Amino acid sequence: MPTNPRNADEPSLRPRTRQVIREVFAKLDYTVLGDVYCEEGGEAFWKVHKKKCRTMGIRIGEALKQRLPQKGKSLYVGAGVAELPMLVLETLELNRTIQAHNLREQEVDVLNQACAGLPFTIHATGAQTARGTVDHLWIASVFNDPECFPETSALAYGRADPVRFDPAAFQWERTQIRELLDACLPKLSRPGILSTTVEEVTWITDWLTRHRVLFHVEEQLYPTALVGDPLCFIRLEATKKRKR
Repeated sequence: MPTNPRNADEPSLRPRTRQVIREVFAKLDYTVLGDVYCEEGGEAFWKVHKKKCRTMGIRIGEALKQRLPQKGKSLYVGAGVAELPMLVLETLELNRTIQAHNLREQEVDVLNQACAGLPFTIHATGAQTARGTVDHLWIASVFNDPECFPETSALAYGRADPVRFDPAAFQWERTQIRELLDACLPKLSRPGILSTTVEEVTWITDWLTRHRVLFHVEEQLYPTALVGDPLCFIRLEATKKRKR
């Protein structure tokens, strides 16, 4: 997918978009979010990370603005607090349609309350339920989530203990990850943009290679807001027509 020239000329977010993002973050219930994200010390966690989450999200949003066309459609797998700036950008500046999913119901309630009146809703359902095709798929810090995929996360971050590592549990996690990929990646058009972290690239490029999809992993990296994992963009190329 070629870079949108109009977006490339104006990479920074508009003042109104930045203001809406600030308002959304101000409305979030950090007491509830503290319980969602932390076993203890949630209030202190968000005092440290709230501004960083907003700032880093805006930077990634500016990168997306240069890559996404107007009036397209995006699918977000695991849309949480860190994804809010991107959701605001896509809908307010690029007039894009959003399908955003997050299985943590408490967080979804908090996010939707803070985003009331904006042109998107986050759903407490699996992204597998999304319908139709999209030209942008966001799937960042999902496969390396220590809560959902503890063994896979340990491998991804080099923390796997050879004594305590559970290969049976990892096998189950790998099956779940592959099923999620099988459900979501076919929804991404070609050409298209996929946003993910470096730790998850292997899963995605394996799927693309097995399905003979042409792709290019961009070298530019952007640190994510909460975990700090480097985020990158993968460009899916158009399917070549066979010569008759």
